[in-house]
Amino acid sequence: MFFELRQYRCKPGQRTRWARFMDEVIIPMQVSRGMVVVGSFVAPQEDDLYVWIRRFESEAEREALYKAVYDTNEWKALGPQIDEMLDRSSIVVTRLEPTPKSVLH
Repeated sequence: MFFELRQYRCKPGQRTRWARFMDEVIIPMQVSRGMVVVGSFVAPQEDDLYVWIRRFESEAEREALYKAVYDTNEWKALGPQIDEMLDRSSIVVTRLEPTPKSVLH
């Protein structure tokens, strides 16, 4: 099992709108296709930061879920809205593995 920590930078003044879009559109759509979203967060001290975490049981599962989400017309249709709110060039994705004593292990 591993996690994907995804850090996004929103365009100026767009974080509240982005967080709502994630909660109402993106996360439900991804969960409906099998993604496990552990949590999503904003940082009060950084007005453009949005972070979320997804969990995968294996690399094979991650690959299948990426295909189930990102290869769909539904996802591709969201592109223009995403581009209005998010600076895609600043996305940072970090794979994390829980340590043996982690409650997430």
